[in-house]
This record gives sequence, C-alpha cells and structure tokens, in this order.
Amino acid sequence: MQTSILIADDEEAPREALRAALKRHWPQARIVAAAEHGVDAWDSFLEHEPAACFLDIQMPGLTGIEVAQRIANTHLPCAVVFCTAFNDHALKAFDAGALDYVLKPIEDARFAQAVERVQARLAAPQAASLPAEVLRLLGQSAARKPLRTLQASIGKEVRLIRVEDVVYFESDSRYTRVVYHADGKDAEALIRTPLKELLASLDAEQFWQVHRSLIVNTHHIASAVRVDENNMHLALRGREQTLPVSRAFQSLFRGQ
Repeated sequence: MQTSILIADDEEAPREALRAALKRHWPQARIVAAAEHGVDAWDSFLEHEPAACFLDIQMPGLTGIEVAQRIANTHLPCAVVFCTAFNDHALKAFDAGALDYVLKPIEDARFAQAVERVQARLAAPQAASLPAEVLRLLGQSAARKPLRTLQASIGKEVRLIRVEDVVYFESDSRYTRVVYHADGKDAEALIRTPLKELLASLDAEQFWQVHRSLIVNTHHIASAVRVDENNMHLALRGREQTLPVSRAFQSLFRGQ
C-alpha cells in the first residue's frame, strides 16, 4: 500500500526539489497534495488525511508550525517533517524528538535519514505526532492578534459585525456565510474571505473548525452528540439546528 504524503512550500523551486527528493528516496510514497501556502496545506490535510507531511516553516496565511499544531490537535496519525532554510536554536529541540527537520537546500544523505525516521514513526503510530512541547516552543513566535470585526456588504450597506457575535461560519461556494446574533436577533451575511483563510485570523480557543466547511463559536455549542461510530453532530444553544462534525475533529469532544 502506498504511503500518502503532503508537501508544502510557498516557493516553486524548493517544492519541486522536495518532490524530486521523495521520488528518489521514497518511490513507494504518493504525493496527494503540493500546497503553495499554509492555509492550502491545512485544507489539503483535511481533504486527504495523509500519513506524513513535509512542511516549510515560513509560509503565508498559516506557518508550517501552525499547520503542525492543527494536525496534532486532530489526533489523526500523521508524521510531520519541517523543511526550512532557518537553522535557529528552536530546531535543536527535534534532536531528541519523534520527528525531524531538513535544511534547505536539500542534501540527499540528510533527506534519506529523515525519510527513514518518518518510516520508523509510521510503524509506531503512537509516536507519530509532533511532541506538544516542541510545538509550544516553536509556536511562541507564531502568536497573532485575533480578528475582532468583520465587514460584510449587505445591499448598499457595509455592516460591521463583531466576531464575538458570530455563531458559526460556513463555506458557501465563492463566499463565506456568517451566521450571527446581535441586538437580540439572528442575522446572516456573506463575506468574500474564504473559510480556510479566515481560520488563520480567528481566536483558536474560541472558534473551532469542526468540518472542512464549518467553524463554530464554542460559546454557542450546547453539546456534541455521537450518532454512531463515524458520525457526530453539534447541538447549538437556543437553536434547533445541528451542525456536522467530521472525523478529523471528533477528538475535540472527548469529555473529561
């Protein structure tokens, strides 16, 4: 069975170099996605659920570190390798960790070693996730100020929507549907920012992605209901409507 691989780098030359290196050193692997920036990498991970990801660190939208943090939070088995041009002190944390990093430009001998480490980790799924302490150390510099206000065009009006009033965001063709509660009533609006780009601007503690097409404000979640082994949905406070939870995000609702 072929191993599914996701690669991500915002520059074409390093991306193609990584593709070529994988072909030489891991010919049985199948590259299921080659993302050009962080948000595409995360979206592709949700779509394909690859066994391993080779990520650049410095990418627009979401950094490789932020993508790795999101992958770790899904608890899906995935080995992550950082491919970077930056040899700073934080990367030394990987020497004692489960996974690896490779400096660019890629050297064959070093990349072969990284592939061997990943293959060994995939044979031991319990060790395949990036260590939480390593992610914490690397993620300290990736903190962003969360988005506070949205601007939505409604006819001739540009409405300002407080993000804290949003119940959920839903991908809607070329737009993102915003369902919110303000001034004692429910309302909806469409914004042009794609859901996957919006995700990088929201407070990750308050807004959880629960499906490829849904981000929910946790303040409005009443409960998570497991329908069967593979299906779960969310009940919202004060609403009859329910929202689906995909398999990648069901681990968010494990109980205490």
